[in-house]
Amino acid sequence: MSSNEELLMKRCINLAKKGIGRTSPNPMVGAIIVHDNKIIGEGYHKKFGENHAEVEAIKNVKNKSLLKNSTLYVNLEPCNHEGKTPPCCDFIIKNRIPNVIIGSTDPNSKVSGGGIQKLIENNIVVKVGTLLNECNELNKRFFCFHKNNRPYVTLKWAESQDGFISPNNQKLGKIFWITSDESRQLSHKWRSEEDSIAVGINTIIKDNPELTTRNWNGKSPLPVIIDPNNKISLTSKVFKKHNKVFHLTKEKGHHHSININFKNSIPEILNTLHENKINSVLVEGGQKTIQKFIDSNFWDEARYFVGKKIISDGIKGPKIESNKWVKKYISTDILYSLKNDSANKLERKSGHLIGL
Repeated sequence: MSSNEELLMKRCINLAKKGIGRTSPNPMVGAIIVHDNKIIGEGYHKKFGENHAEVEAIKNVKNKSLLKNSTLYVNLEPCNHEGKTPPCCDFIIKNRIPNVIIGSTDPNSKVSGGGIQKLIENNIVVKVGTLLNECNELNKRFFCFHKNNRPYVTLKWAESQDGFISPNNQKLGKIFWITSDESRQLSHKWRSEEDSIAVGINTIIKDNPELTTRNWNGKSPLPVIIDPNNKISLTSKVFKKHNKVFHLTKEKGHHHSININFKNSIPEILNTLHENKINSVLVEGGQKTIQKFIDSNFWDEARYFVGKKIISDGIKGPKIESNKWVKKYISTDILYSLKNDSANKLERKSGHLIGL
């Protein structure tokens, strides 16, 4: 693999990242057209329902006659099926592009090598695997959704220097802030990158959070409220700030409610999100909810801040035993992050997902 080839694929990845938080349930994709070692066109998938990256890149080539002697670079296999937009493969073939270099194969069963095969059948030279790991990491949410049959799960919390996430004397309906403004802004950036944000009912009752991205310029994720016994109040801020809320309960609820039986709660929650085409979920609280995800091993990343405050008496933070935590300083706080290489998958039986 040439260094020039890697450099061009990195450009595709950087273009694709511009669509983060707006393309789901589609993946993030960037594409460039190269002629005589010069980029003559580039594009990315900007938003779900809009043109795919390959189409954008081809349309941005001013001299279309150059396409028949060009190479298309794209971080993910071009689609070969009709969706919100026509198949990208057909557009590539129509424009007689002779060479296509691809980062990773699409895990979606509607594609899954079919796009590559169609290009080859139309006498296009195809190369797959350039910066494979980087391309897979870019679309980790999309890959998890299609390969593991569940959303990509990120756990996030904040705790004091002495390991508490909240004090025992916290005033109901008022958030007790542990971290700096910079850390809270970063948290809101993370929210903008995910399809949904999940919290347990105790977090709603204690903090009455908005679950928005008010400290960041991005879309707010879909709130998922885990409330088995239907304790939520319809006056909660989350209902005022969002047009759509997934309220998961085993009791008969209101128009926001989705009924699940909670006998195998974490797989059932993930199954519900998967059935609603939600690629990712950021689990923000509280301690019991996060710990349930940890104990069931249905999580892919964990991130927690340690602030400067001392609480002394309160609710202890969740626990993950690992010596692989990565440490980073954010203003006056410390951010710890960890990836879970042994995360559970879900398999489908009789139309439902069950834990392996």
